[in-house]
Amino acid sequence: MPVSHPFCTRLDIQPIIQAPMAGVSTPQLAAAVSNAGGLGSLGPGAGTAAQGREMIAQARALTPRAFNVNVFCHAPAVRNAQAESAWLAHLAPFFAEFGAQLPTALHEIYRSFLDGSEMLEMLIEEKPAVVSFHFGVPPREQVAALQAAGIYTLASATSLREARQAEAAGVDALVAQGIEAGGHRGMFDPEAEDEKLSTAVLVRWLVKNTALPVIAAGGIMDGQGIRAALDLGAAAAQLGTAFILCPESAANAAYRAALQSERAAHTRLTAALSGRPARGVVNRFIAHCENAGPAPAAYPLAYDAAKQLMAAAGAQGNHDFAAFWAGQGAPLARAMPAAQLMACLVEELAATRAA
Repeated sequence: MPVSHPFCTRLDIQPIIQAPMAGVSTPQLAAAVSNAGGLGSLGPGAGTAAQGREMIAQARALTPRAFNVNVFCHAPAVRNAQAESAWLAHLAPFFAEFGAQLPTALHEIYRSFLDGSEMLEMLIEEKPAVVSFHFGVPPREQVAALQAAGIYTLASATSLREARQAEAAGVDALVAQGIEAGGHRGMFDPEAEDEKLSTAVLVRWLVKNTALPVIAAGGIMDGQGIRAALDLGAAAAQLGTAFILCPESAANAAYRAALQSERAAHTRLTAALSGRPARGVVNRFIAHCENAGPAPAAYPLAYDAAKQLMAAAGAQGNHDFAAFWAGQGAPLARAMPAAQLMACLVEELAATRAA
């Protein structure tokens, strides 16, 4: 199937991007997707520059083709000792249930791309084909520095306002993240009003009101979904949940079991786990924290507490506190190697064109 949009021609890819799911994406997954003609993605945003460099090296050892490296551009957490203490107190019964010590303080476990220059310098040295931004965009001069190194840049947007900010920063293309998407919502300001636009509405809005290529993300699981996105004017489609069941992903057995059970049909957008809105399979933690209690601590402070609780529960074989991020299309996920899934997606997409 020939590629047609200049975006795909530029990167020599089919109109299929594997989402850069931090903690789930691996160099093996990204390479398999890229080798099969898509754009694989790495998610080192939750790690250090050194870890990102190692992930890039591993991916390059497995594929000569283009892949994407994603970074987080969130604002530093606004510390509020009273709110953080209240959140820890709210979680205290859970820690006690598993015989774990309640944290005495919360930490910013994820460093923002905007905090320091190490990640920027590493990317300019390594020169991956694509770098994408989530939770915001860097200053225009940093975007320009990446582009000067030959790097194509993408930015997630959940609204026209965010898309225009990204366009003003000079990025090359937009990822229109609809409300159906799994994982963390890419809102620049989590406190801002969220219209919760669907992928279809957001794609059309951005296509009509910006000059940049638009990539559709959220709820897309098969070739028919990709075709729908392209018909709306998208240059390509980004799929995340669709790739979680691939053996190359880092999802553990409990995560895979949840996505292959009736639970996959019940996802919720919540800030309870991390302090930022994110969509995942409903579990005991989400149900409890959404029902009552104080507001979560700021991101990523709340995630620090949640991860410690997840570890304590998981050590006793209880996975009902784990963050199984997934989009609304989760029941359509297929368990197969990434290359086979890519072949299915391309075949399904071609079939829609022939119909």
